[in-house]
Order: sequence, then C-alpha cells, then structure tokens
Amino acid sequence: MKNFKNLLLVGLFFIAATVLGQTKISGTVLDETGEPLPGASIVEKGTSNGTSTDFDGKFSLNVKSTQGVVIVSFVGYTNKYIQLTKGGDLGTINLTVDENTLDEVVIVSNSLAIDRKTPVAVSTLRGADIERKLGTQEFPEVLKSTPGVYATKSGGGFGDGRINMRGFNSENVAVMINGVPVNDMENGQVYWSNWAGLGDVTSIMQTQRGLGAAKVAVPSIGGTINIVTKSTDAEKGGNIIASTGNDGYQKYGFTLSTGKMDNGFATTVSVSKVSGEGFVDGTEFEGWNYFANFAYEINDKHTLSFTTFGAPQRHGQRQNRSTIQTYRDAESGIKFNPDWGYRDGNVVHIEDNFYHKNQTSLNHYWSVNEKSSVSTALYFSIGRGGGGGTAGNADLFNVRLGGDDQPVDIDNIVALNRASGANGAVAALRASKNEHNWYGALSTYKTEINDNLDFLVGLDYRHYEGLHYREVTDLLGGDYFFDDSNVNNPANAALVGDVISYNNDGIVDWFGGFVQLEYSTENFDAFISSSTSNTAYQRIDYFNYLDSDPTRETDVYDFVGYGVKGGVNYKFNGVHNVFANVGYFEKAPLFQNVFTAFDNELENINENAENEKITSFELGYGLRSEKLSVNLNGYITKWADKSESVSVFDQLNNEDVFVNITGVDALHKGIEFDFVWKPTSKLNVTGMASVADWTWNTSIINQEAFNQEQQSLGYVNGIIDDVKVGDAAQTTAALGILYRFWENSSITVDYNYFGDLYADFDIGTDVSDDPIAVEDIPVLGDAWEIPDYHTVDASIRHGFKFGSFDTTLTLRVNNVLNAKYISDAINGTENNASTALVWYGAGRTFSLGAKINF
Repeated sequence: MKNFKNLLLVGLFFIAATVLGQTKISGTVLDETGEPLPGASIVEKGTSNGTSTDFDGKFSLNVKSTQGVVIVSFVGYTNKYIQLTKGGDLGTINLTVDENTLDEVVIVSNSLAIDRKTPVAVSTLRGADIERKLGTQEFPEVLKSTPGVYATKSGGGFGDGRINMRGFNSENVAVMINGVPVNDMENGQVYWSNWAGLGDVTSIMQTQRGLGAAKVAVPSIGGTINIVTKSTDAEKGGNIIASTGNDGYQKYGFTLSTGKMDNGFATTVSVSKVSGEGFVDGTEFEGWNYFANFAYEINDKHTLSFTTFGAPQRHGQRQNRSTIQTYRDAESGIKFNPDWGYRDGNVVHIEDNFYHKNQTSLNHYWSVNEKSSVSTALYFSIGRGGGGGTAGNADLFNVRLGGDDQPVDIDNIVALNRASGANGAVAALRASKNEHNWYGALSTYKTEINDNLDFLVGLDYRHYEGLHYREVTDLLGGDYFFDDSNVNNPANAALVGDVISYNNDGIVDWFGGFVQLEYSTENFDAFISSSTSNTAYQRIDYFNYLDSDPTRETDVYDFVGYGVKGGVNYKFNGVHNVFANVGYFEKAPLFQNVFTAFDNELENINENAENEKITSFELGYGLRSEKLSVNLNGYITKWADKSESVSVFDQLNNEDVFVNITGVDALHKGIEFDFVWKPTSKLNVTGMASVADWTWNTSIINQEAFNQEQQSLGYVNGIIDDVKVGDAAQTTAALGILYRFWENSSITVDYNYFGDLYADFDIGTDVSDDPIAVEDIPVLGDAWEIPDYHTVDASIRHGFKFGSFDTTLTLRVNNVLNAKYISDAINGTENNASTALVWYGAGRTFSLGAKINF
C-alpha cells in the first residue's frame, strides 16, 4: 500500500510538472489590410505542437517553453517567426503576401500580385471568404462584387457558370490553378463544371484585372484569375462537412491531413459528393470532388509537391434560351427549360453535360543558393466526356406533354421509332464528345542581381490533343440510327456508342518563354517583361476523307505571338501609392479561325490568319490606413483583329448556326473603385463601383456559317458600327457589411447592382447562299439594353464547441429579396425585349452547412 502511495505521488508530480511547465499564448493573425486570416497555422518551432486560427483570426496554444519560437504561417504569405519571452497575449500579428515564399507547400510558377508593390489592379479572396460567399452559387459567382467582373449561372445548370472581366469573356481571361494555365488550348474557353469542387480546396483566389502579373504567356486581355489550392496543412487534423439547400441540394465530404511529419512527408486528402434537382427544371445533377496533395521536404534546398484533383459530374442543362413572353406564360415561370422530357415517367435530359477532367502536377522547388532559385512544374490533364443533344428529326423534340411550356413527350418518339422498325430510328439522343490529352512543363529561374534588382527567365511547353466526335447515347426504342457522314462507312447503322456526324482531332503544340526584370526599393517598384510563344496547329479528319487519303491529316501551321509589358509603383509613405502599367501583345488566332470550314481543304485553311493585337494602359492609386483601404484605377484597352466563335439563330431553318468572326476591333475603357473600411474591430464595410464604356468599332462580317453537325449552311453578314459590347454589365456597384456580433459568430450582407447590360449582338438573322457585296451588307444597330437589376445576398456563421471539436454552422441565402431579373440575352430580330432570347437569373436560393474540425 505504501509503495502504491509513493508511486501515485511520483505520478502526480510528473503530471503537475508537465501542466505547470506549459504556458498559454494567444493572439490574432491579420493580413496586411487588417483582415483576419482564418486557418493560419501557429506551430511551436522544433515540435509538432500547433493550432490554427478561427474565422476571426484568433488562436490560443499551450507552448512547452517561454524561450522558444513560434512560427505563424498562411499559404501565400511570408512566415513570421516570433521569439517568446513570456506567455500571454501576443497581440496582433500581421502577415504580408509573398508571391514566391509559400513555405510548407510549393506553388510553382505562381503569379500572385503583392499589395502596394505589383503595379496591377488586384482583388484577393481567401478560403474563408469563399466558404462564406459560395453557398449554392457557381464558383465564379463569388467574384461578382469585384470591380469589372460580371458572373452568372448562364442557363442555370450545375457548373454552367461563366465570368467576364472588363467586358472580355473567358477566352480572353486567363485562369491559372497553382500556376498552371487551364484555358482550352483550341478555343481558349474555361468550363467551370470541370472545377466544381474548387470551392472546397481553394486557399487563395486572386483576380488581376488587365494585363496582370502572370509570368507565363497567357491571354490575360481582360484579366487573370489565379487559384491557389490548399496544400499540406502545417498541423495534423481535418474536417467533416455537410450541407443541404433548396431543390434537394445535398453535399457532404471530409478532409484529412497528416501534417508535416518528422521524415519530411506530409499528405492532405479531400473528398466530397454533391447532388440535387437544380433550381431550373430538368437540371438534376450529381458530382464528386477529390483532391490530394503529397509533399516531401528532401532537405533545405529541395522540396517536392504532388497534387491531383478533379470533379467528375453529370447534370441536366438549359441550353436554349426563350423569349420573355415564353417565361411569363410558362407554368414554372423563370424556371422553364425546353430541353428535357419524360419517358416512362422518368426524367430524360435532352441537353446535358457529363465530364471528368483530372489535373495532376509534380512541382519541384530548388533553392540553389541564398540568391537563386528554380521552380519547375510537370503536369498533365486528361478530360473525358461531352454534352448531350438530339439527332435526326429535331421537330419531334418540340412535341410536348400538353402546352409549349411542358416537358417533351419522349414516349411519342419511342413509339415512332418502334413503328419505324427496320428503317431505323427517326430521332435519337447523341453526345458531342470534346475530350483531350494535355501535358506540359513550366520552369522559372530567379536570381538576385543585387539588393534591388531581380532577374527571372522561364520556359513554358504544352502539348494538347483535342478529340472531337459525336456518338449515339440512346436510340429511344429504335433498332439503329442511320448515318452517312463517314466516307469510310457511308451506310452506318449506328448503335449506342457508335460514332456519327463527325470525328476529328485538333493538335496544338505551344512553346513559349519570358524574361523579366524586377526593381525594388523601399518606396519604388518596377518591372519590365517580355514573352514570346509559338503556337502550332494541325487537324486530323477521320470522316470526311478516306483512310488512304493523305489530306485527312493537314500540315502543321505555326503562329508566333509575343508581348511586352511593364509597370511602376511608387509609395509616397506608409499610406499612399500610385501605379501605372502599359503593355502590347499579339495573340495567335484560335484553332477554328485557321481551319475555318470543319474540313482540311486548302482553300478553307487560313494559314495567314492575323494575330489578335492588344494594347493596354492603366493608372491607379491606393490608400492604406489603420481603418481604411482604398483602390482607384482607370484603364484603356484597344483590341484589333479579334477572332471569336459565336452562335446565331437562323430563323429560316429554325436552328442555331455557328460563325467564326475575324477582323473585329473593339475599345474597352473604364474606371474602377473599391474600398474596405473597419470602423470597429467588429464591423467591416466593403464597397466597389465600376463604370465602363465597351464598344465594337466599325467592322464588316460576311462569313460562312455551320450547323451542329459541322455542315456548311451558307453565309451570315452584317456591319458592326459602334455597337455596345454585350454579355456583361458595363456599370456595376456593390456594398457589403460583415459584423461579428459574438466572438465566433458573424453576419454578412452583400448588395450588388448591375446596369448598362446589353444583349449579345446577333449577326443577322438570315443565312444567304453566298457572300454578298459589301454595299448590300446591312448595318447592325445597338443591341437591346437589358433592364438594370439589384440583388441582396446574406449569410450567418456561428462557431461553437461540439464536444471537443471546433464547429461552424453557415446559413447562406442568395437573392434574399427574390428579385426577378434577366442575366443573359441574345439580341433578337428587332433589337427589343419582345424578340430577345434570354435566361433569367436564379430566384431565392439557400444552403445550410456544418463544418466540424478535428
């Protein structure tokens, strides 16, 4: 008994010594503008003892020594090392953005701009901001309160969102994920449904308007969107998420991290599933999101980081727009969708999208010495999937179960196909496949010439194979579908999975490089950069040419692009700064503007296609004080010899046709303003205004048009003369309030205004057999101006302890006032509201989510 008492006393002594030997520290981590940094890492140096900040940037940690060092870090910011002298409150800890030092994880060839240093107009959202704003919105919509940005859901299907910057569509807005360009190599577009899971794994989302700070040659005419994903977390742990929302929205998933282990390895894995019925009729969806990062710190000089992620999904779409009167008359109102029907009582998506794009990269960071470093990324992307539609007699898909506002009667088509028997299906469903194999490499060398001057040089190689074909997906009760499009098999009795209509590959090879000088002193920063690239195109056609015909594979056509840009930033003191940038670059024509007629005939190959030419100038001012941050900038961008592929509705043949426009000029100019005001520690007020004038200059259009089967229909024509650029609001404004009413609870309200929004212009409504004389080409008037509209969004977040776990509940309501507005339109025959074809924006939507951290 006596021995037991002695043992108990010894045990109590060691426990007391351990507890009393620990000291509690606390503090608040903020960025350089005073915004909290939720999820910032606080680690006691030399140990695995650590924690992270809550969404107000606050933390507390029991440290083993009051003489040690605490490392405070956040991805994209410079680490801060704090020497402890005692316990208690460390007060406010401010971190500054660093575009190269991302410490725990290597983001290679990134192009993040640094506040008050990089001379560009920039806005940054962190992961916590995205969590607060996203809800059931499309990923690009979280940027809608950014100056110069217009983002919508388009037709309203899951992942079908789009974004314009300064009036330029996605073809001319560079999107980079972890420094890797993701714009399609053939048409320059970005398909956000491929990245539907990015909201779960994004640490920083930065928009650089205008030429931007990208160090690789990318088409950043309107701007650049840099997305930096979560990398290996500094501490061990993870979280579980679950959300529900309107129209059957459900999402759940988890994230796990080993933290950085003693052997230098670290791993983070995230998986989630999302499903729902969709706000718009017939847009049911289901998708998975996955992300994995594996990092290894080999030694002080070398670090490897392997990342793979993707978002396989399938969703119904609303591809076709309708007149305003059609929505007013429809039973389902603004939710009306003409592109779905019923078969045997089950929903059939006539238009749908199914795709899985995986992106995988291996990043290596080499610290050569104290002055030099090399960052390299090897990556590949494989995309598989496509979009649905109709084959055969399209009129049968207008036979509905009742009035014109009701679903399509698919059973009627099944009955007709069965009656047709051996003659084959009169109508079927098909999928247009646009798949790709893409791989590339990026490498950047940086060296410090002296204390003020840095030199950078980089290489960029990409190889892309686009696979384009159409296949039968559902015979709708028919025995087969007859297709004579393939000269190698002109009597094709196609079954499900067989290729019809067309089958061709587009091959793109890109090789580019850049050099850049950066000069920096305490108050003055400047850079000058030059880039060049060679884009090589080749086309292979398996349907229009016999297997033995050498014409089935074209020659390779090369186009050289180049650019020069520079900028300066001057800080008057710790409060004011001014900046300016200027640039000129030439961008290679798009693939479809070289191969103009969906064939390989020499007369239809434009081997001398003009480069697009862009000149841009920008001037800006910034103010940073303890409670107020202000940005004001103006820009002018001149765009010459623009190429664009547009859709036009041919009223004679009652179908959409596609036209490749070349040689169009435009002028974009505007003023942008934004601010952050923090009158108290609990209240943040944000706001912005953007006023622009975007106009198409005088240009003549007299070009060939094609249907969805890539068959020529004739010519469309028109003269554009000072027509307003459509498809994006030229005047926008926003006001936001974030109020922290309890320590871990807050409410956010965002107001947005959109005005001077014009319908996308229609290049004539009729298709002629041949080109017509210039003097006979009609002049196109200004497009219809869509009514201005306002929206209000709100969210409430509440943090609390669930047992020993930090838990957050987030309620998000978009379009709180249920405003009815038109977000997208194509101009009609008479340039007015009666003939315009439109999509309405979503009404009130909501989501309620929980996140449990462990």
